[in-house]
Amino acid sequence: MKKRQFLTSAAALGVSVAPAFGATRAKPSACASAPAILTVSGAVKHTNRGALDPAFDPLMAKQLVKFASACTFDYPSIASLPAVTIRPTIEYDAKPHTLSGPLLANVLEQAGAPGAGDTKISLRAVDGYAVLTTLDNIRAWRFIVATQMDGKPMPLGGLGPLWAIYDADRIPELAAKPLKDRFVLCPWGLYQIQVSDA
Repeated sequence: MKKRQFLTSAAALGVSVAPAFGATRAKPSACASAPAILTVSGAVKHTNRGALDPAFDPLMAKQLVKFASACTFDYPSIASLPAVTIRPTIEYDAKPHTLSGPLLANVLEQAGAPGAGDTKISLRAVDGYAVLTTLDNIRAWRFIVATQMDGKPMPLGGLGPLWAIYDADRIPELAAKPLKDRFVLCPWGLYQIQVSDA
């Protein structure tokens, strides 16, 4: 695929998915159809796409993501899940912001991820930043998959369209840390989650 075509397609995607937030929420489904903005792979029971194809999944291929099948979510399927609102002070401007979106644990449940607390979860951002945590941690810190900040959808090229984040101000062990160290497990531009098979 030519780079220019890839960038044009990405730009078109950004324009076409933004109105989905204002649309009437559809019934939640285990996994939604394309266009996907989040791919959950690994130990998940609900899948709606096949194996990664290096020719048509170049971003994931370059970041060495591999899977035989996966559950993909589009904006409506993420937005249809019950939303939670948090107000953390974020590191980029040292100000509190209102972030809302479904609990990450609920997204994983929709994909059919294991419920064991020690299940390993890898969160990957579009820039390649990846973190590893556990389902216990995701539940305890009440991670959300933020879709909106201060009442507006977050754009691709900014902190969105999805941001895995928690309210660090309300978590004592994180609130005691310097602001720049509170969000190391919070990739903005989240687009891929790997659930451990073990």
